[in-house]
Amino acid sequence: MWWRFISEITNEYKILRGMISYSALWPLGCILQQTFEGKRWHNYDWQRCLRYSLYGTFVSAPMLYTWMRVANIMWPRTDFRSSLAKAFTEQAAYDPFAIVFFFYGMSILERKSQHQAAEEAQSKFWDTYKVGFFYWPCVQTFNFSMVPPKNQIVVAGFFSLIWTTFLAYVKTMAKKEEHHPMAHHVAHHPQEWNGSKQLVSK
Repeated sequence: MWWRFISEITNEYKILRGMISYSALWPLGCILQQTFEGKRWHNYDWQRCLRYSLYGTFVSAPMLYTWMRVANIMWPRTDFRSSLAKAFTEQAAYDPFAIVFFFYGMSILERKSQHQAAEEAQSKFWDTYKVGFFYWPCVQTFNFSMVPPKNQIVVAGFFSLIWTTFLAYVKTMAKKEEHHPMAHHVAHHPQEWNGSKQLVSK
């Protein structure tokens, strides 16, 4: 009975399919990334998983659903050429925004300042985008050409599991200077470093 009710609701409000899928797939990607770090059930960062679940449910899924609706209106045909156009338009128009918003939004959920969030988004955007540029066109060309529109966000969600695991890896990567407190201090207080060098030279 409850399964029929869920099926009827998700058929009527298709955005819910993506939100339900992403509420599980995004934290799962986070868990996979932590597993690759060497963590296990007893020391997983469950708060981090919760942040990924919230972001996937209420941010990523609605954004992706909106984009797919727009793409299907702009290119209603499902032939290979139209699907390829959708995929590469997504790379140019949607993905840059989605990547920046991910790093910025997740940093805000981690209670970092807006300056820290913007700095992380800026420093990690380009390397992330280059990987996505090769990955997502292949995925979305298949998705747009072979999958019915009502199920596209769900299919994209399963491919997104791999991508989310990668994003979680990049998100946890610290900049080199953060591992070297002296380098971080020098970078932000060069005048003190120059003064100390002058004293040594004397």
